Amino acid sequence: MSNNNHGSVLMMRKVVQQLQMELSVRRVKVSQAAADLRNFCLQNAQKDPLLMGVPSSDNPFRPPKSCLLL
Repeated sequence: MSNNNHGSVLMMRKVVQQLQMELSVRRVKVSQAAADLRNFCLQNAQKDPLLMGVPSSDNPFRPPKSCLLL
C-alpha cells in the first residue's frame, strides 16, 4: 500500500472515530436547554455583578477621587 493510501485510510479512521464520539453525546432539545438556561439565570441573578452592580468599595476600576486643596 502506498503512503498516500495509508494516509487516506488513517484520515478516514479519525473521521469515523470523531463521528462515533459525536454520536455518543447526549442530546437535549433546544426548548429544554433554553428553559434550563433561563432558570439558571433567574436563580443566580442576585449574584451577577453585571445585573446588580459592583459595590464601589470592591470596584478596582472606580474613577479616582480628585483631591481639592484650598
